[in-house]
Amino acid sequence: MRIESIEITNFRALQKANLKDLPALGVFVGRNGVGKSTLFDVFGFMRDALVGNVRTALQKRGGFKEVVTRGHEKESIGFEFRFRQTPTAAQKQRRSKPPIVTYRLEVANRDGTPVVARELLQYRRGRRGQPWRFLDFENGAGKAIVNEDEYEGKDAQEQREDQQLESPDILAIKGLGQFQKFKAASEFRRLIEGWHVSDFHITEARSTQEAGLAEHLNPSGENAALVAQYLYENHRDTFNSVLEKMKRRVPGVSNVEALETEDGRIVLRFQDGKFKDPFIARYVSDGTIKMFVYLLLLHDPSPHPLLCVEEPENQLYHELLGELVEDVGGGGVDFGAVGLPDLGDVFEHLLEAGAAVAGVGRKVGAAEE
Repeated sequence: MRIESIEITNFRALQKANLKDLPALGVFVGRNGVGKSTLFDVFGFMRDALVGNVRTALQKRGGFKEVVTRGHEKESIGFEFRFRQTPTAAQKQRRSKPPIVTYRLEVANRDGTPVVARELLQYRRGRRGQPWRFLDFENGAGKAIVNEDEYEGKDAQEQREDQQLESPDILAIKGLGQFQKFKAASEFRRLIEGWHVSDFHITEARSTQEAGLAEHLNPSGENAALVAQYLYENHRDTFNSVLEKMKRRVPGVSNVEALETEDGRIVLRFQDGKFKDPFIARYVSDGTIKMFVYLLLLHDPSPHPLLCVEEPENQLYHELLGELVEDVGGGGVDFGAVGLPDLGDVFEHLLEAGAAVAGVGRKVGAAEE
């Protein structure tokens, strides 16, 4: 699935935002405080609500009153995502588009308690066909379709079953998505679980880690050494590709390795061709660390269906941004937020690499062409 549009209501600075015709690779540009970080936090909120519930997702951000747009405290926080499914072989042959999938979530504050006021998951067959509402829930109770296998049939009729969740703050796609018979909910749950919003910190990426296993980079980048070790041991070709790109893009770097120390910790070591002994990550430049971590993220053997990176231009020479964009493409949708709207060279390289660039303005906090 790929996101085609997002509608956001009463989520912090985004009182009413509508992003349409989203590209597979997009860059959002704007000054401080216009809503770039808030836009990315929509994806983080959705993932947190799925992993836990809407209460914990709100508490992580200061509670409902801190998240809902000022002056709209009595209204619901709302999100609507429209997705396009990956076309099947038959659809490609017929040159027909797969159906649109719509997911809507409304979170309300009832007597001081956050609840899922409305949750809807529906598929539309064709442009004029009636949508199938696979899930339709309010306050922890609702209906779910149980004959999903008949969805493609022309004369198929929906068969629904009443369902009750354990608590009104739990998402139905989480509660029902764990059961095989609710395939649509299960597929959508796995999609959101794979979303990744990078909150990269240079200092944490420099840190040592206790020996262990890490297949995917975490948002802060602190497990970069473990991920590098995993790629080296299990996906050597991918690791070699990362290393070759490091050599081309960072002058002097001839090798990178994840080394286990005597006390059982893992550290990154960078070899500079001018020196006999390698440097540990603590003594390597910010730009070198950042380039290596981004390459690990973009060369994940199991790419994220959605990847968001905020201010990727920090500590990196602007020409390297275009080269990073060329590394994107293994997953589903990738977004970046750039905080400096006057970096003409940056935009030139991004556009040449195939990115769609949009501004983020204060009027609605949405992307404006």
